[in-house]
Parts: sequence; C-alpha cells; structure tokens
Amino acid sequence: CLQSLCGMDTRRGLPDIESHRDLHIWIIENLQMVPVPEPAYGNFFEKHCYIVLHVPQSPKATPGVPRDLHYWVGKTAGVGAQGAPGSVMQHLKAALGGAIVQHREVQGHESACFRSYFRSGIIYRKGGLASALKHVETNVYNIQRLLHIRGGKHLSATEVELSWHSFNKSDVFLLDLGRILIQWNGPKASAARKARGLFLSHSLRDRERGGRAQVSVVDDEAEATDLMEIMEVVLGRRVGNLRDAMPSKRVNQLQKANVHLYQVCQKSMDLVVQELSICPLAQDLLQEENCYILDQGGFTVYVWQGRLTSLQERGAAFKRALSFIQAKGYPSYTSVEVMDDGAESAGFKQLFRSWSGPQRKNKNLSGMGKLLQVKLDVGKLHSQPELAAQLRMVDDASGSVQMWCIQASRRQPVDRKHHGQLCADSCYLVLYAYQKMGLGQHVLYLWQGLQATAHEIRALRGNAQELDLWYRGALVQEHVTMGSEPPHFLAIFQGRLVIFQGRRGHSRNGQPAPAVSLFHIQGTNSYNSRTLEVPARASALNSNDVFLLVTANLCYLWFGKGCSGDQREMARALVTIISKEDMEIVLEGQEPPDFWEALGGRAPYPSNKRPPEDVSDFQPRLFECSCQTGPLVLTEVVFFSQEDLDTYDVMLLDAWQEIFLWLGAAASEWKQEAVAWGQEYLKTHPAGRSPATPIILVKQGHEPPTFTGWFCTWDPYKWSNTQSYEEVVEGDPGAVSTISEITAEIVNFRLSRWPGNDRAGPLALRALKNCEDSSESELELGPRAGPGSRSTISSASSSSYQSSPRSLGSGGLPREQLMHQAAEDLPEGVDPAHKEAYLSDSDFQDIFGKSKEEFYSMAKWRQQEEKKQLGFF
Repeated sequence: CLQSLCGMDTRRGLPDIESHRDLHIWIIENLQMVPVPEPAYGNFFEKHCYIVLHVPQSPKATPGVPRDLHYWVGKTAGVGAQGAPGSVMQHLKAALGGAIVQHREVQGHESACFRSYFRSGIIYRKGGLASALKHVETNVYNIQRLLHIRGGKHLSATEVELSWHSFNKSDVFLLDLGRILIQWNGPKASAARKARGLFLSHSLRDRERGGRAQVSVVDDEAEATDLMEIMEVVLGRRVGNLRDAMPSKRVNQLQKANVHLYQVCQKSMDLVVQELSICPLAQDLLQEENCYILDQGGFTVYVWQGRLTSLQERGAAFKRALSFIQAKGYPSYTSVEVMDDGAESAGFKQLFRSWSGPQRKNKNLSGMGKLLQVKLDVGKLHSQPELAAQLRMVDDASGSVQMWCIQASRRQPVDRKHHGQLCADSCYLVLYAYQKMGLGQHVLYLWQGLQATAHEIRALRGNAQELDLWYRGALVQEHVTMGSEPPHFLAIFQGRLVIFQGRRGHSRNGQPAPAVSLFHIQGTNSYNSRTLEVPARASALNSNDVFLLVTANLCYLWFGKGCSGDQREMARALVTIISKEDMEIVLEGQEPPDFWEALGGRAPYPSNKRPPEDVSDFQPRLFECSCQTGPLVLTEVVFFSQEDLDTYDVMLLDAWQEIFLWLGAAASEWKQEAVAWGQEYLKTHPAGRSPATPIILVKQGHEPPTFTGWFCTWDPYKWSNTQSYEEVVEGDPGAVSTISEITAEIVNFRLSRWPGNDRAGPLALRALKNCEDSSESELELGPRAGPGSRSTISSASSSSYQSSPRSLGSGGLPREQLMHQAAEDLPEGVDPAHKEAYLSDSDFQDIFGKSKEEFYSMAKWRQQEEKKQLGFF
C-alpha cells in the first residue's frame, strides 16, 4: 500500500503554489492523492490520512519563511499509516521544491501550526469516505449528528454518540438536524467557550448549508423549553445528572522548557543517538554535515538535517524520529517536525539562545542603526506601524511627561528639573501622553530599580492600577527593569537618563553624597543613551565607552580609545546633570596620578574591541494564555492576524526584545495575573531569556503602534463593529423561530429518533398531530428513551407541511421566482411538487384567494387544478 502511494505521480493534482490560495488539502483515497474541495476544509474523516500544504501568502511575510507540509493520520486509519509519512513526504518535497518543513500530525494531537489553519475549528467525522466528491455534501438536510465542541483558541468538534450520555457540564455540544442546529452550552461552560462554539456553529451552517439553516442556543434549559423539547424528541428524556468533563492533558511551560539536543549518526548497522547539550542551546552546535534530534520535553520532536547530509539520511528522518519516540516511551501521537538547514520553523529557532539566518548573517545594522537612517517623524510611525514595532517607538518622543517616585507606598511627584534622574533602590511611574489620529493616547512606564524592595515593587503596581482607573483603563502599561530600558523610554529623556546607586539626586533625603563616584556613559544618540553609576574602581572601566569620575573638587571625563565622536558629544552634554564641579577631559593612556588615586589605584579592565551587536533572526509569535486548570498553559497561534484576538482572550505576543500581554475587554479579571504570566514565560523559556525583558500590558481598543505593527493588517474600528456573544444570540433568527416551524422541520425530514409514546412531550404530540392529512408514507421510529423494542407508526404527513419550513412562516420567496418556473429554474432547495408552499402567507392569500389552511383542506385533485391554473404545477 505504502509503495503504491510513494510511487504515484505526485505532480498530478499538485496546485500552482504561486496561486492566491495559501492552503491546499488532499485526502489519501485508494492509494491516490485526491484534492479536497475548499468547502470541506477543516473536515477530517477518522479512517483516512490527509496531506496539507500551507504556502505563506502574507504581504508582510518574512522572506525565506518555509512552506509547511503536513501528513495527518486519523485515529482509525490503520497501523500502516503511522509509519507512512517518511517516504511520502520526501517524495512530495522533491516534487514541490523549495524550503519546506515537514510535519507528522495525529488526530486530536495536532500541532499549533496545523490547528492555526482552521480558525473556525476542525471537525472530526466518523468512519471513512466512499468518494472524495462527497467529502462534504452541501445543502443536504437529512442529517442527524451530535458534535462535541472543545478547545480554546483552536477548536475541534468530534462526532459522538447521539445520546445524553455524551454530554457533560463544562463543554459545548451541537445537535445538527439539517435545517436546525441547536447549540447546547453546559452549565459550567465559560463565556469564551460558548462564543467560540457559536462561531463554529455559524461557520458550519454557512459552509455546509449555504447559510439556510437556523442556529438556536440553549444557555439555560429552564428558559429554552421549546428547544429542549426538540432535543428530547431526538435524544429521549435525560435520566440522571450530567457528568463532569474529563480534564484534558495540557503541556505546561516547564515541560516545554526541558530541551535536549542529540546528534544522530550511523555506525555500521547501528543507529547511534548521542546527547550533545541541554538548554540554553547555541546555534553553533548544529553542523551542516550532521543530522540532529531536538527533544522538547516529549511535546515536540524536531529533526534537523544539515545541507551536506545524504539523500538517504534525509529520507530516513521520520523513521528515526518515530524510533526515538518509541525508545523514549513517548506517546505515539507525539508531534514531529523535520526541517533542513536554512528552512527552520519559528518554534525551532526560539529554542536557541540566538539565531542568525543566512539572510541576516552579514547584517550588522541594529534597530538603533535603522533609527538613525530613518528621518523619524510621528506621521511615519503612525502610518507605518510596522516601522514603529521594529524600532519600538510609539512616536518621536515629543509628547508630554509626568513622573512620580514611589515613597512610603505612595507616589510623589518628581520635579521637572529632575526628570530622568533615577535611583537604583527606588521605583518610578512615568506617564507619557501623545496624540494619534487626533485622539489622546497614554503609555505608563513602571520603572523598577534593581535594588528596590519587594514592598516597593508591589506599591509600584498598586499605584499604576490607581492611575489606570483614573484614565478609565486606557493606559498601556510597560514594565521596565533598570538597565533594559526600551528606546522610547530613553528618547523621552533625550538621552539624559542617569541612574544613581542609592538614594541620590531628588530623593537624597539629606544623605551625603559619596566622596568619589564613577558613571558609565553609554550611547551615541538620544534614542540609545543611558548613564549608570558603577563602583568607583579601575576595573569598572572599558576602552569602548566614556566614563565620568566625580571627586570632591574636580570631575574627569574619561574617553576610552574605542569610543566614537558621537559618544563623546553625548557625554559632554551629560556632565552638568551629574556634577557642577570643574571638568577635565582625560584620554585613555594619559590619565594623571590623581585619577588613579581616586579609583584606588590601577587595575585591569576590558580593552578588547566590542563585538558587533548580535542581530537575531526571530519572528514574533502569538500565544493564548490559560490557567483555568492549574499551571500556565500557552497555546500558539501561528500565522496570526487581528482576527485571532477575541474579547475573552489574554494573548501573549513575543516580539523577542519585548513581551506584550493583550487583554480582551471581557478578560479584565486576569489583569493582575497577566504580567506574572509574562514573567513566567520568560523564566521558563528554553532559550534562557533575560527576566528584565520589558513586559507591556495592552488593552483591547488601546493598542499602540509598537503592538499593531506586528500584525499584517490592523483595523482600528474592529472592536466597535464586533457584536458580543449575547448580541449574536439575540440577533440570530433561529433564536426567535416559532415552535411550529421547528416542529415542521422534524416532521419534514423524518428524524429517526423519537421518544416512546408513553413519554412523548407536548412538542412530539403536536408534531404527530400535524401529520393528519397524509400521503402513503411511513415514519419508522427509533428506540425509546429507555430500553425497548423498535416500533413504527403508520401516519401521513400533510403534503403542504412536508415541503418547506417556509410553509408555516410569515416570510417566503418572491412569487416571480415560483410562478411558471421549470424545476431546474427554481431556487436551490425548493421542492418542485410544492412550489406554492414557499409563498408568504400574504402572497398566498392574494394569489389563491384563500389561506393555506383552507387550500390544504380541499381535495387533492382540486388543489392540483388550482395550481395548474395559477402556474404552480
């Protein structure tokens, strides 16, 4: 079987990968790759395997981003399918060409990359498929199925037994009856889960029923008695209490941080796997002539193949990964990614301390270098948010500034002449205000000194919350740690930021200044300059920078041999801020004896030329945050867009140099935990990230350009045009459908499950009563709610009420679409034998001169005569 599949002509049926579509799916059927029609994307049959190809089409896609090729295995797809991906994927990769990351996916355990393609959710369908042409039959309404909807940002819907035993208290279930879809929400289901379930329900209706089915929601069984009667007609009466949901096994951050790198080599007939390193990993460990396995805590197994490895070795990559998984005792569904040198995925790169791609290795231009090349103006940053994001500048820093120092748990205003003078054992609030599109915007910086106490840090956050309430939750809050200040924070003080050790400057409180102080002056312009007080000893000097030595009667401005002219100019402007004493310029190697005496004598200090700044080739990554059932769990959303930000979400955007925590409007309860989640993310990151990385708290509707610039497109009016879950439910036509319409649906499409006669509810009795005027058909009834024999009721359904739900409603189709129309010219779904039933009540009265009830009470032959005369036969 596998040989036949590998030997097929894979180019036949392959798409033009330069086409506008970014997703292409094939089902493996009869040893052939058969294209899946687009309306069926997201539907997967459990007995089959699928091939999924993703081609990034974003206009802002990073150059060189590889395509992703997935081999998906259904849970009942047979034993041979488990080991099949190796040869199949290698054959496809050769046919497609270019940089490709290969994935192995198993039903129910798909990677975040795979799940991100299907924003409206994945639907697992029972059994197999007889023909690919019937992968999804649109506009087919004789359907009975129950879908169990679960998951967070990545939804899945699994077809389960049509029984109350399938339900639980915490999840969402969708009873699909063709023209009616009833969403039942568990009493413990979260608002986010309900909203996402409704999104999937509407998506299913639109994709498979052309929008012509009605969606109704059961939020409270006591208030939705009509819908509950319908469910009892189909499922029987519920006996006993609902069960609790089974907790899902979710991978936490500590498990993901457990990273091991192995080298794979062949020695004679044996395959040898040798451990090389644990996190944090260095990119230099990967040699182009070798093959490596990177194990991320059994969560994902990566296989990296150097460019000089043989074709035979590359073809065995999946086999080696599966053998490794088996040897480690990991579950068979463990995710596998196979990639070549130069075609690494974003997730793989971020497992290393730093990563330089081939297109970046010769680039030594840092973000600040870019800033100098661009003539910075506020208009450019606001019209090009991607530039603001890359430079980490919300504007040109020309707005207004307010500053407070935290003292005795309260905020004390800082005099404007002392703005930018901070103390290492204190905490500060810096409020920056600017204009964007004519509206006032605010960024609140929470600056934390390295020597500040835990009590002061708590007071800092508490005062920030007070300010946020004062501004009605509109503040963007950026947590900044001493020494890791972002460019915009530095630009606010125009390069004059000075950090004193101990309580100095404005908060001296009568304490005498030390006899000798040494200040390290860093930076070449107002966007990257900071001055930090360091221990006053010779070993603190560095030949690449400028230092200011302050003594009782004189200060020395010391220029290292490696410092530039720009560094010297910035340093000269800072001297008067720190000291009013006379200044003497000292060049390295020409220091007077008093200089060394003030520093306690000569001592070795760094004098080698500083290496160029490392420019890492990392891509931004978006994660959904959740800690509902214990530890923090992050679920990645790959190829993200603004559509992935929902009102119930807390999302973490990792831009590498800073971390954003985005809070949806309905997620304010997690505001206190959000910053702690960002800190935990940095602490447990396998690349050994700095805990001082700035963390920025952003709220829905108040996003700065430094955040929005990481998204392909951004609509500032999206939130004002988005309906809430309650508004969607209230505005859905299905929510106000009459019970008679729903009854007609049940009768019309001959549902196979009915309650026993002794337990039939009022809706079921009404449905049976509507079948008095009958044709000669029989409805076969399914089993009773409890055990018992099958029975049949010989009844007839009125020909009028068997045609369409519109026959009972006040609305209808226009008469010109029905009168004198051949069967092939009728609107989709109209029964040619009962065209008149699709008229509205008023149109029917106007054309036939009588009501529908009067018409259908006449003899059959008289009905036919009138229909012939009026063009409805």
